Amino acid sequence: QVQLVESGGGLVQPGGSLRLSCAASGFTLDYYAIGWFRQAPGKEREGVSCISSSDGSTYYADSVKGRFTISRDNAKNTVYLQMNSLKPEDTAVYYCATRIGDCLWTVTTTPTALYDDWGQGTQVTVSS
Repeated sequence: QVQLVESGGGLVQPGGSLRLSCAASGFTLDYYAIGWFRQAPGKEREGVSCISSSDGSTYYADSVKGRFTISRDNAKNTVYLQMNSLKPEDTAVYYCATRIGDCLWTVTTTPTALYDDWGQGTQVTVSS
């Protein structure tokens, strides 16, 4: 059974850091692109970052570029999202999702419809 489980969310002050994890079970991540998405209350789910399977290429939304770093550890079947210099506008539920092959990144994001399996999400709250 394919399963993705996010963890690492929580409450952090502005300027702080969190590392999110996306652990996969039931399949190996080696051949999948992994996307991180977030959804704030009243807003649509948006692509934040993606890492491809073939060459490890990474992609970021402009709003997080320079602050977030996506990485993968295929041996642990886990993908990470290191989030630094967090801002209140980063507050959202963060989801990971998979698609076969590589990321398809438009100019600004990656469409949610391209992803097949999703985790349950982890809450990130940035507040003083």
